[in-house]
Amino acid sequence: MKTLIIVAHPNISKSVINKRFIEEVRKYPEKYTVHELTSAYPDGKINVDQEQKLVEAHDHLILQFPIQWFSCPPILKTWLDEVLTQGWAYGRNGGDKLHGKKVALAVTAGIRQSDYQESGRYHYTLEQLLTPFETTFRYYCHADYRSFFAFYGAEIVPGEEYSSSTEEIEKGVKDYLEFLEKL
Repeated sequence: MKTLIIVAHPNISKSVINKRFIEEVRKYPEKYTVHELTSAYPDGKINVDQEQKLVEAHDHLILQFPIQWFSCPPILKTWLDEVLTQGWAYGRNGGDKLHGKKVALAVTAGIRQSDYQESGRYHYTLEQLLTPFETTFRYYCHADYRSFFAFYGAEIVPGEEYSSSTEEIEKGVKDYLEFLEKL
């Protein structure tokens, strides 16, 4: 069982958490294929046929990205729009390529988990904000959607002295690998 990890980070070289996650999963090439969209498509033009074949060649699919504007980065939105086509990901005439495939998200959220509560700063949970992904994969593509892994506190919030410690990051890496193993 091999897992494809689609990484959608606009600037992975400046990332701390997503870059660390990638470094760790690359230690296990027999289990994981890391595919960085921004590196593969610096011009933003997605090779749909190549992407569909890559997804089909793997048992599991993880979309790994930082939360941006309470959603995913533009390159991932483009990937979703162009790769998950009618007749391949959904619909008649072969639209079953994701049917039953285990799909999950791995996200980094710049702020504290407490901010993503109904009583918190943003009044919505991360689960609520990620509902469109679940709806797409579970109900439209009939994939085996497995929810998400989240690492909170990936940035310093302006006006606050908050950032993740090395220990928190390494615990996050360990927790991420455990999440992947449980798929």
